[in-house]
Amino acid sequence: MDSADLLVLDTLRRWMQENRRCFLITLVKTVGSAPRSAGALLAVTDQGELVGSVSGGCVEDQLTDYIKQYPPQLPQYMSYGVDQNQALRYLLPCGGSIEILIEPLGPHSLIEKLCVHIEKKNKVLRRLNTNTGEVTLSLIDLTPHPKVKVEAPLLEVTFGPRYRLLIIGANQIGLYLAQMAEALDFHITVCDPREEIRRSWPLQHLTVSQLMPDDFIKAQLPDMNTAIVALTHDLKQDDLALLEALTSPAFYVGAVGSRKTQEARKMRLESFALSTEQLAKLKGPIGLSIGSKTPPEIALAILAQITAIKNGILS
Repeated sequence: MDSADLLVLDTLRRWMQENRRCFLITLVKTVGSAPRSAGALLAVTDQGELVGSVSGGCVEDQLTDYIKQYPPQLPQYMSYGVDQNQALRYLLPCGGSIEILIEPLGPHSLIEKLCVHIEKKNKVLRRLNTNTGEVTLSLIDLTPHPKVKVEAPLLEVTFGPRYRLLIIGANQIGLYLAQMAEALDFHITVCDPREEIRRSWPLQHLTVSQLMPDDFIKAQLPDMNTAIVALTHDLKQDDLALLEALTSPAFYVGAVGSRKTQEARKMRLESFALSTEQLAKLKGPIGLSIGSKTPPEIALAILAQITAIKNGILS
């Protein structure tokens, strides 16, 4: 889940500890153009405080006013943009409509327990009975699951840790990739054992680990929400990273280099008894083929490929 929705849950936890009357609004369904995707969260108090978004600002004010005047006692579905006049009224994109669920919260809602699971990097299925308000939580594996599933009267929403990107190489490509990936809400960690490279790293909020790449990846405990890229252009450093990355559950492993470089790399890695299946995980030449030449273009191609695989568009 992204940091905006994590903020919603953290804020809800604080509000509930302060005994405020709170409501969780979940974006259940979108049709046509919509600023947010299904599963987006908005939290509102009966005093009109809010955090998060389900429409990019189109309906939040109306929802807040509605809850202040008519606070629901049980979960309640609402739709916006189902006709042209309503879409114009709430400034929804042309042809777009959304369905949301307003859920009054209490101890039975298990928000505190949900937050604890997410902090532990667990993936959790939250199941809400919309007739009764009853909530259950189930731990699930890190393989892809639908973000939102409706089987009346149940609403199931999947929550989990943010996607992570491990960057081996604090060079220009690594710098641009880190900046772009932050905008897509990846949690970024960078490694480069070369002191002269680390000294020139300009992003003060992202420290660069000095560990050797294999030790760094071991320490990060990559999972199915992790992407790993080897960008040093140093065969030894990149190979050390790949030996650990390719045996991990990471959903993406890539390395810079030409086709000739990649063929030679795979031959070297084969000598370390990596299986055919493990070697097949390696993306190289790295990134989508968009004619990239400059460091920012290469970073863009890499991030586009990672995003396409994360979203199930590519395998």
